[in-house]
Amino acid sequence: MKNILILLWGLLLAATMSHAQSEYRVQPGDSLQIEVLEDSSLDRVVLVTPDGRFAFPFAGSLPASGRTIDQIRRTIIASIQENFAAEPTVFVSVAALNPEEEEPDTINVYFMGEVNTPGLREVVPGTTFLQGLSQAGGLTSFAATKRVQLRRTNHHTGEQTLSTINYKALSEGAGLSQSIVLREGDVILVPERGLFE
Repeated sequence: MKNILILLWGLLLAATMSHAQSEYRVQPGDSLQIEVLEDSSLDRVVLVTPDGRFAFPFAGSLPASGRTIDQIRRTIIASIQENFAAEPTVFVSVAALNPEEEEPDTINVYFMGEVNTPGLREVVPGTTFLQGLSQAGGLTSFAATKRVQLRRTNHHTGEQTLSTINYKALSEGAGLSQSIVLREGDVILVPERGLFE
């Protein structure tokens, strides 16, 4: 009876892990185990590079970041199929997750423009936009309170996004759909208000 319970527990654990892998979205730094049943020379573990791609024979560079294991498997099949007489049987699994970086004690956020104490601020992870403004001494009387900018750079792609935040509305009780949590390297720029603002 004990052996049957252990077997059932093992099967349940395997099914749970299989479901978890099927829902998981691959991230840069993850390692993938790829096996091609028809050609074992193609079997390998590949690393998803910071640009979210991985290299595979006959296919070149393929996208992986943000995709499920099944989406990656189908992409590999489509990319190498012309090298086989019939559609190849491909198995893909996550061999290792990106080793989690230790969360830093502080992150660097930059405040520019019409804040009372502009410059670099080291804030604890989880600090919100409003908390960060408070740590920068708040806004000056010359601040364009309806046009506060949050500039954020994606460290993997280098792409920069710009969000405009109406601080005046927030200070008058408006709510945010969700708190804006500051990230490493964020720049908060408070422009000077115009003549009729």
